[in-house]
Amino acid sequence: MEDRVKKVKWAFFDVDGVLTDGKIILDSNGNEIKNFNVKDGIGIYMLRAAGIKTGIITGRESKAVEKRAKELKIDILIQNSSDKLKDYQKLKEEYGFSDEEVMFIGDDIVDLPILIRVGFAVSVPDAPEEVKEVCHYITTSKGGFGAVREVCDLILKIQGKYNKILESYLRR
Repeated sequence: MEDRVKKVKWAFFDVDGVLTDGKIILDSNGNEIKNFNVKDGIGIYMLRAAGIKTGIITGRESKAVEKRAKELKIDILIQNSSDKLKDYQKLKEEYGFSDEEVMFIGDDIVDLPILIRVGFAVSVPDAPEEVKEVCHYITTSKGGFGAVREVCDLILKIQGKYNKILESYLRR
């Protein structure tokens, strides 16, 4: 697993069940409300500070996701993806990265086509068995409860970048 993680230059995330707990809450006006974990956001900031590009590929469209992606300065946001693999392949062509340079974290069967291709495939503990079977790492934390932060920390530590990021916070 370490050899795979050392090659990661891009980190892509699903949203529902990964960056959130998977619940979709609608208010009386039909507005969607999502719970994002602040620690996941800090993990994404740390990845970006270490030079790792970030992206979201999600099957749903949400203003909350758009706002959160903007706050976190996510490099690429693909929403309303009816074919995540097709969108992923377009990004590969546009940005010139290889599968082995990608970490993708997903939580359901719609994520399988990407998970089986990337260099470092990650899922959450409550994903279906078919998803977990193809992944190189299963987080101990559930989606929306620090799973993304766990993976960000893992990548940074294995790549030897975590302490440098930590030191930059300590010097402030």
